[in-house]
Amino acid sequence: MRPVIKNYQRLRSVFSWPFGIFARLTAALILLFSFTNSASAVCQLLARAPEARVQLASLKADEIKIRYIGHSTFELETPMGIRIATDYSDRYQPELIPTIVTMNRAHSSHYTLAPSPEIKHVLTGWNPEGGPIDHDLFEGDVRVRNIQTNIRNWVGETERLGNSIFIFEVADLCLAHLGHLHHRLTEDDLLRLGQIDVVFAAIDNSNTLRVDSLMDVLEAISPSVVIPMHFHFAGALETFTQRALAQGFAMNAVAEPDLILSRATLPARKSVYLMHPEKH
Repeated sequence: MRPVIKNYQRLRSVFSWPFGIFARLTAALILLFSFTNSASAVCQLLARAPEARVQLASLKADEIKIRYIGHSTFELETPMGIRIATDYSDRYQPELIPTIVTMNRAHSSHYTLAPSPEIKHVLTGWNPEGGPIDHDLFEGDVRVRNIQTNIRNWVGETERLGNSIFIFEVADLCLAHLGHLHHRLTEDDLLRLGQIDVVFAAIDNSNTLRVDSLMDVLEAISPSVVIPMHFHFAGALETFTQRALAQGFAMNAVAEPDLILSRATLPARKSVYLMHPEKH
């Protein structure tokens, strides 16, 4: 198992390599935790745990598995085997049918109009009939809820409540997928979020948030771990990593397709985990 890349000059050089080489040569980072309560987390403020350690293991009762499918789609697997796909679309889907999918409507790469009928729960981040939509779903060992935000359309006009931040509470962790976030969060948004451990954040520096606004959002949420997504624009990944390093984030590249997280070894220092997407 190769060590986590922590030196920025080495990391920067990796970004210029083809993704196949990136996947083989970057470090495998799997976080193993020992917190014993696997019930739904309550997104409450808890003490930071020691530095993360690397270990390969099967999924345990206090762990969650994350796989980066591509764009803004991640597959989350819970200890009870519940599978969740974020920003599920016609193009970006996991191999296995999920139990739960979440979608946002900014672009067709973030939703589908024809989800498989085998999917038990299809949660849209917008109300197809207009107005607000509130999800608070309990399925197996996971709770899924949302906070709606606004989006900009192609001509720059605001469309209210077109996006949702989806929060997943499982294995005593709180994970938030920001979706296609287009604006800073309000105090009410932050209060409703609660204490978030892991954030999936779009870092394109174009269609969603500019990097200045994104860093403000991340500072306000203050997660232990940020997992970048939506970095298909040239230079977006390097721009974000430079800024994150300047603001005190540790930078960790993940070569393995799966990242296993739990509470006991969340990093004491706020960290970015770069995952390799399966699809481009």
